[in-house]
Amino acid sequence: MLDSHHTEGKALFKVGPAFFRASSRPARDLGVLAATVYKANTGQLRVLDVMTGCGVRSQRYVLESQADWIWANDANPEMADVLTDNLSQLPPQQYQLSYHAAEHLFHQCYQYQDNFDFIDLDSFGLPTPFLQGCLQTVKRGGLLYITGTDSRTLAGHNPNHSQRLLGAWARSHPAAHEQGLRLLLGLCWQQAQALGRDIQPIISYFQGQIYRVLVQVTTPQPQHGLGFIGYCHHCGHYQTVAWDQLSRATCPHQGPPLTLSGPMWLGPLHDPTWLASMQALAEEWGWSDRVQLLRIMQAEALMPPYFYSVADIGRRGKMDIPKRDRLMAHLQQQGYQTSLTHLNAQAFKTNATFHHCLDIASDL
Repeated sequence: MLDSHHTEGKALFKVGPAFFRASSRPARDLGVLAATVYKANTGQLRVLDVMTGCGVRSQRYVLESQADWIWANDANPEMADVLTDNLSQLPPQQYQLSYHAAEHLFHQCYQYQDNFDFIDLDSFGLPTPFLQGCLQTVKRGGLLYITGTDSRTLAGHNPNHSQRLLGAWARSHPAAHEQGLRLLLGLCWQQAQALGRDIQPIISYFQGQIYRVLVQVTTPQPQHGLGFIGYCHHCGHYQTVAWDQLSRATCPHQGPPLTLSGPMWLGPLHDPTWLASMQALAEEWGWSDRVQLLRIMQAEALMPPYFYSVADIGRRGKMDIPKRDRLMAHLQQQGYQTSLTHLNAQAFKTNATFHHCLDIASDL
């Protein structure tokens, strides 16, 4: 059967032998919005699409983000016919097409000191093998958008694997999807430090099995946000744990040692200023779904690095699952901060303890 054309945003493309997930469009939309804001702020946008697949992202960065030039690369030469056809819709002076392994691509960029404003690394599994190349190739002040698809490791179901590939010990718990994003950010920070650089998260997005984080690469900063998350499997309590507290990490309610995951990024998941600019652009373009997503991200940006699910509150309190919005309203009445989270539609973030949430849910 002939491969039919698909549309996404302003892109018209065939998929061919590439792996393409239509449901991942929100992550691609966020990349387009961030790249557009970067272009508006700096007046330039050179993009490297390391593993372009069918080329839909490359098309959109040129057609929607107004990229000045893009290098679309894929390691699979069998994509040549499809990519040549798909990218032929772009002005020929605005793109370059190649079929290199990522390592060869980065070596070529390093050899010719070719740096980019925006690098999109949409790899399978974990991005560890490619991060050094990306960080050496992106400009200072530029943006790096990476992907993690190994949800088993990122969610803490394979700590030995996370130790090898992430330099962190990850354990499973109810907020493990946020942990996955923070592990990727922590990995980026550690790799950047080795090169005399730093990172600041712009957006951190989880959808289904896909983790995507967009960071701005900066000069070294005086502080960092790496630490550990402690979770009590007996009572549901969470807390952050600094390096110098590791030997004293016990649950204040039950007394047993906390289950620790880390090191990982404990700082903000997103940058509120960038989110506000991206939201304004999404409103201008009529992307109502992305406007709502960005509003939730702004609310959760500076909240604690974990969330509580209402299902877990109901289970531990041996009660019917409480109404999320009602519980949040009562917490706010008592002076606590709360927010929704894009990570779980039936969860919320708060600076109240899990036990205080249990008490309020019981009263309700």
